[in-house]
Amino acid sequence: MTQRPDGIRGVTITGTGMYVPDRVLTNHDLEQMVETSDEWIVERTGIRERRIAAPDQASSDLALIACRRALEMANVDAADVDQIVLATTTPDRILPSCACTLQQKLGATKAAAYDMFAACTGFIYGLGLARGLVGAGIADRVLVVGVETLSRIVDYTDRNTCVLFGDGAGAALLQACDTGVGVHAVDMHSDGELGEVLEVPAGISKNPASDRTVAAHEHYIRMQGKKLFPFAVRSMEDSTRRCALQAGWSPADVDLFIPHQANMRIIEGVRERLGLPEDRVYVNIDRYGNTSSASIPIALDECVRSGRLKPGDKLAMAAFGGGATWGASAMTWTIPVQRPATSSARPAKVREAVS
Repeated sequence: MTQRPDGIRGVTITGTGMYVPDRVLTNHDLEQMVETSDEWIVERTGIRERRIAAPDQASSDLALIACRRALEMANVDAADVDQIVLATTTPDRILPSCACTLQQKLGATKAAAYDMFAACTGFIYGLGLARGLVGAGIADRVLVVGVETLSRIVDYTDRNTCVLFGDGAGAALLQACDTGVGVHAVDMHSDGELGEVLEVPAGISKNPASDRTVAAHEHYIRMQGKKLFPFAVRSMEDSTRRCALQAGWSPADVDLFIPHQANMRIIEGVRERLGLPEDRVYVNIDRYGNTSSASIPIALDECVRSGRLKPGDKLAMAAFGGGATWGASAMTWTIPVQRPATSSARPAKVREAVS
């Protein structure tokens, strides 16, 4: 294995996995719960259905299945994982961390495990951290997980937010590789000035749980969508361009772009600004909705197992989220095509039409 003169190793993804719950919540189901319609939801978001965790499923349960699938693909035993970086907005509980609970369930006995709170950008942040750990030789195998049970913090009386979110988990194992392939760049940013644009107002130290906060629905997601849209498009475009530049590419060189699956209009806006044709942008938002930190690794695993990604392909991924946070990555793919698919999801398409 080659490395740079400064001793920094190349880093790549050697395994991916995903899991979504069995229960499907369609737009027609939501029509019975809140004042909305399938036509209204599809036109404004591109979402047709989303997955909802069972009452006895916690975030760590979803993450466990995704991680097992990623480790199986990489042919790595859980006991050999050095670190677990778990990105989530919806941990099982505040203490202990969701990552520590996952570590115990997975049997990753020697892994240092910790949660990362970067909202929908969490997987990109985790990818950046894992790249640094493996590249510097601090760790040899780092498992990065994005998992959400957002249905637990969705207000199903608010038609502007309850139509958007779903549950799921995605994971990727990072290991060292030859330089020149694998992860070339990871770009991460935040701006606390935009914190109130997407928030859960109550629950911890600033606004502890009380009868008042529960009555006021302050433990649910609140979003100012009109303020988010321009920021989301601009930030994802800029971050993707920075990563492409660091990799020595132009956006036109990208073979596959996986954006955070937040809203079809946002995805289209980013695609148009980057000048990418539709067949190079992967979209599954119609089937899963916005799964926050899980959306990119879920899409990534679908691309790997369906054969959409092949060794040598130039891959870019980008996200934005509450905080505000945003970021992107660029890498040359190295995993051979995986067949047959073992995911519970239906076969993926490059871009499913949204009418």
